[in-house]
Amino acid sequence: MPLAAIFDCEGPRASVEEKAFFKDVDPWGFIVFARHCASADELRAHCDELRACVGRDAPILIDQEGGRVARMKPPTFPAHPAPAVFGDLWRLDPTVAREASRLNGYLLGRLVSDCGVTINCIPMLDVPQADADPTVIGDRAYAKHGDVIASLAKAACAGLLAGGALPVIKHLPGHGRALCDSHHQLPRVSARLEDLRDVDFAPFRALNDVRMGMTAHVLYEAYDAEHCATLSRTIIKDVIRGEIGFDGLLFSDDLKMKALGGSLETRMRDSLAAGGDIALCCNFTMDEKREALKGASALSGKSATRAAAALDQLQAVERDDTAEAYSRLQAMLAPVLG
Repeated sequence: MPLAAIFDCEGPRASVEEKAFFKDVDPWGFIVFARHCASADELRAHCDELRACVGRDAPILIDQEGGRVARMKPPTFPAHPAPAVFGDLWRLDPTVAREASRLNGYLLGRLVSDCGVTINCIPMLDVPQADADPTVIGDRAYAKHGDVIASLAKAACAGLLAGGALPVIKHLPGHGRALCDSHHQLPRVSARLEDLRDVDFAPFRALNDVRMGMTAHVLYEAYDAEHCATLSRTIIKDVIRGEIGFDGLLFSDDLKMKALGGSLETRMRDSLAAGGDIALCCNFTMDEKREALKGASALSGKSATRAAAALDQLQAVERDDTAEAYSRLQAMLAPVLG
């Protein structure tokens, strides 16, 4: 059984030491960053190399949202708009906005899957609040209203799947009230239960049939005053699995983020013990990978079943030229992009 973890490589390609480590521990999957995306050929070769390390068609993840969150960057790769652009278009024409979101999802799916990446960590379903940290959410959110977010995100998921990549809803159960960046410190949310249920959880409930999701390193005082969602059995069992009804494969957000305390071994162990299925380990050095490994466990039981169900959704795609589709998307977005 593979390890319930996702790793990346420190450099643009796997080192001899990393290859030996991956072969030995057999992580469920990998994640790639901008340093791995110098060109389509380089990214494709990197993905092939990672899979060769574990001897199977391992899943490979990327964060390719569009706008400021893009690992595959122009001019080497096509630029995609930030999610908020589709919310702007919604105000003019919801029907066109949904179709544009679906087409954008398809093109993002093609962009990543053409290079060997199987999972794109979109859509983000967080509902931004007026006082939230704009560097965390901002134009990464589709809109300010949960129903609009859900509609545009459903279209994006359908397009992404048609383009050959799998979606991940994030950040469960909602990052929209965070007053600070969880990359640097732990956000604490003091909102009432009713507000969280009516606002923050709503788009996640609407997309609870998506097969993969990612937790938030956010502490919700109304549910658990001591642990952020990633490390909270209460949040994962009662909120994510219970109130929201999400029964898909649940990734942690990156365990290296400073919102989490303790050693990497403890973070790994506690995130899995809380009910997460797979731990996401980004930008770890080799020493940090080995430390995290001490708290890791194999992917088994319900987690393995969820992983298999998610991967079963991968679709074969005709690798035709996408130039015409990009032209159509540009025309749809012209009223808001100019």
